[in-house]
Amino acid sequence: MKQNRHRILLIEPPFYRLFKDTYSLDRYPLSLGYLAGTIHKETDWEVLVYNADFCSQSESMSVGYVANTGYSNYLNNLKDLSMPVWSEIKSTILDFKPDVIGITTKSQNFKSVCIVARLAKEINKDIAVIVGGPHPSMTGSDIFKCAEFDVSVIGEGEDVIVELLNTIAARENFHNIRGIIYRENGKTVETSPREYIKDLDSLCFPHESAPEVLKDYDQYPRTAFRNIFTIRGCPYNCLFCGSYKIWSRKSRFRSPENVVREIKHLQNRGLKLVHFDDDTFGVSKKHIHELCNAIKEHCPGLKWSSEIHVKLVDDQTISIMKASGCYSIQIGIESGNNEILKQMRKSTTIEEALAACAIIHKHGIELKTFFIVGFPQETEDTLSDTVAAMRKIKCNLLTYSIFTPYPGTDSFELCKEYGLIDDSYDVSLYNHQSPANCFCKNIEKKRFRMLVSKIEKMVDRKNSLDRIKRIFSINTVGRIQELGVRKSLQKGIRIFIGK
Repeated sequence: MKQNRHRILLIEPPFYRLFKDTYSLDRYPLSLGYLAGTIHKETDWEVLVYNADFCSQSESMSVGYVANTGYSNYLNNLKDLSMPVWSEIKSTILDFKPDVIGITTKSQNFKSVCIVARLAKEINKDIAVIVGGPHPSMTGSDIFKCAEFDVSVIGEGEDVIVELLNTIAARENFHNIRGIIYRENGKTVETSPREYIKDLDSLCFPHESAPEVLKDYDQYPRTAFRNIFTIRGCPYNCLFCGSYKIWSRKSRFRSPENVVREIKHLQNRGLKLVHFDDDTFGVSKKHIHELCNAIKEHCPGLKWSSEIHVKLVDDQTISIMKASGCYSIQIGIESGNNEILKQMRKSTTIEEALAACAIIHKHGIELKTFFIVGFPQETEDTLSDTVAAMRKIKCNLLTYSIFTPYPGTDSFELCKEYGLIDDSYDVSLYNHQSPANCFCKNIEKKRFRMLVSKIEKMVDRKNSLDRIKRIFSINTVGRIQELGVRKSLQKGIRIFIGK
């Protein structure tokens, strides 16, 4: 390392590892990848990306474990700073000796971010701590209740971080940098908003610089680098979502040509699968069709997955996606009750969602579904409707969440209005599988916990059975037939795998 260069350490703070050290965010965080690539290209700063939530020997997460033993571990790890994960973070800071630390911050890991910032300041009080990501953009100056933060970036960070680093290197003040909040003489100063990046094709490919900037790059599985953004901004208006405060509601698209260039770069590195990590892939059918045609023409052999909105699903669109290599789709169903869906502002019905799932299933594409339970207006009857939908739906993975009101969202304000949240609300206690979650005005907390415990067990059983089904595929039955195994055994296996 050249000793005369300024250094910035970009950190993904631990969250999953706090539940169990072998739980892991085993992917390259795209937000940090974009920042690191931009810094690498536009400045002379030395940059290191450190995913403190990564474990090279990771295991699959169990909903039941996370909600019980895992949650106890999580709380203990937030209190006991002698635990291995915090020692690892301190060692990384000590070894790299950064002038600046940038931490990506979500609501669920905010407490962890505060601890990382505290550890950094204990090591060197002159380290500048910059925070960015969803939580600062949604909560504004409230985050400065954490005394160790120096600067907060609001919204997109690529252009801001370059200006910040150049200003820090020149030892100038931050007055003219738009899109930040910072401390000055004991007070917080908020600058004017920054416009959104108009040309997304101008952004770097985040994975391109990963071999040079990512700590422990060689320990990551190849699949850690398969995620791609094609869109920023979501036009939908879900009550529980705050992404519009980061990206806006106006969708901005990368050109199909630019996306294809990134895919080809990943293919050249040996990637055969990619995942489009957009909040909602495509947003418009026109864009989906154009991108799929480009992929089909220029990226032969590629397999890819994405999330898609119920409203975009029809036979033609799914057929085009399948023809271009789409093998897996995620879809947000959220609730099995139409009144709850209306309260969520989902703009869909359960009937539409199930019809969309049937189309995806008909085209032979793997299906993963998202459900949320415990919305403020939830009753035992509406909860039963959701459980019935979970049981009914044919999917390869069912992702279950307990409703969590994140600061800055409309749902957070709704919970305050209902008296479900007061000034003592501690965001670190609540996440999508937290046993502390209960924000239903119609179900008593103890009763709610009993009901969702049953749901958690059902979800784990369903997901385990789906994994078994993939192992005991129809090809297994065929091989058994070739070996002349008794017909009764064949029939038993067919029943077991649901054929």
